[in-house]
Amino acid sequence: MAHSSSEPRHDTTHLSPEQGKRLIGLAGAIVVVGLGLAAFGYFSDHERFAFSYLTGFAWVTTIGLGGLFFVILQHLTKAGWSVAARRHMEWVSMVLPVCALLFLPVIFFSHTLYHHWMGEQALSDALLQKKAAWLNPNFFYGRAGFYFLAWTFLVWYFAKNSLEQDRTGEARLTARMQIASAPATPVFALTLTFAGFDWLMSLDPHWYSTIYGVYVFAGSVTSSLSVLALVTIALQRSGLLQKVSTVEHQHDIGKLLFGFTIFWAYIAFSQFILIWYANIPEETIFYIDRWEGNWRMISLLLLVGHFILPFLYLLPRTVKRNPIALGAGAVLMLFMHYVDLYWLVMPTGDPHASLAPATLLVDLGGLVLPIGVLLLVIALRAAKGPLFPIKDPRLAETYKAENL
Repeated sequence: MAHSSSEPRHDTTHLSPEQGKRLIGLAGAIVVVGLGLAAFGYFSDHERFAFSYLTGFAWVTTIGLGGLFFVILQHLTKAGWSVAARRHMEWVSMVLPVCALLFLPVIFFSHTLYHHWMGEQALSDALLQKKAAWLNPNFFYGRAGFYFLAWTFLVWYFAKNSLEQDRTGEARLTARMQIASAPATPVFALTLTFAGFDWLMSLDPHWYSTIYGVYVFAGSVTSSLSVLALVTIALQRSGLLQKVSTVEHQHDIGKLLFGFTIFWAYIAFSQFILIWYANIPEETIFYIDRWEGNWRMISLLLLVGHFILPFLYLLPRTVKRNPIALGAGAVLMLFMHYVDLYWLVMPTGDPHASLAPATLLVDLGGLVLPIGVLLLVIALRAAKGPLFPIKDPRLAETYKAENL
C-alpha cells in the first residue's frame, strides 16, 4: 500500500492542550500513588523494599536504555520507515537522566543490596578480596555516575538535533546524527553491560556469567518495543500521526517485538545450557536458587510467559496488524520483563519467594513510582513537541512503508 508524499495536516502533529494536560495529570497521579506505596513498603519491610525498589528501578532504566538503542540503531542504519517511531523512542530514552535521581535510593540501600561484598564478611572471603579492585563502594558509585553521564549525553545529543531539525529543517542534522551513531554504539553497549554487571549480577558476587550483559540488553529492547507499540497504538487511535504512522508501521514494530522475544529466549537458553553442561557448583548455584520453593513456579512462568506464549501469540500477521491484539501482547511483555528482573534480583533478598499479599504489596511499592516517572516523562515530551520529526528528510520514505 503506497502512501501519498504530501505533508500531514498540522493538527495531526501535536496533542491538543486538553490531551496534554490529561496525560500529564494521569502520570502525575501515578507518581503520587507510587510515592505513597513506596513509603508504605519502606516502613513495612525496609530490607525487602530495597530489593523491590531495585527491581522497579531496573525495569524503568532498561526500558529507557532500549529506547536509546532504538534511536542509535535507526540513525546508524539510515532507516526511513521509523521516523515517527524514532521520535517516540526519544521520549522513552529521556527517562534515563531522571533515572540518575531514581538511583539515589539504590545508593541509600546499597549496603543492604550488596551486603555480600560491601559488608565486613567480604574481608574474610578470599574470592571477594580478589574482586575488591572492582567491587568496592567508591568505584561502584563512580562507575554509576559515569554510566548516567554517558547515557544523558547521548539522549541529549540525539534529541537536541532532532528537535532542532523540527525548527530549521536542515538535512545536515540528519547526517550529523548518523555519524555520531557509530561511536555511540560501543559506548552504549559497554555501559549497559557493565551496569548490568554492577547493579544486578553483583548481588551474588560469587557467581558470574559472561553473557549477562547481552541478557539484560535483550530484555531492554523487548520491553522498550512494547512501550513503543503502546504509544504508537494510542496516538493512532487518537487520530494523530496520519500517514507517518499507519498499520504498516505498527506491523513493523510487531515484527521487531516478535524477533526480540526470540532473541531473549536464545540468550536465556544459551546461558542456561552452558552452565548446565559444565555443571560447575559455583555456576549452577544461580539456577538452583531459582528452582527451590516458589521460585520454581516463577521460573516456569518466565519460560511460558516470556517465550512460549508470546512466540505463539505474536507469530500471526493478523495480531501484529490489530491494535488491540498487539497492545495486549505488549502489555504481556512489559509484565514479563518485570517478572524477569524480579527473578534476577529477588532471590538474594527472598530465597523462598514469599508470595503473601503483604509482601507483594511491598514489591508493588518498589514498582509504581518508577512506572509513574516513565509515564510522566513521556507525557511531558508528547505534550510539548511535535509527535514526529516534521521536517525529517526521510518523511517521504516513511509514507511508503509497506508489508507485503
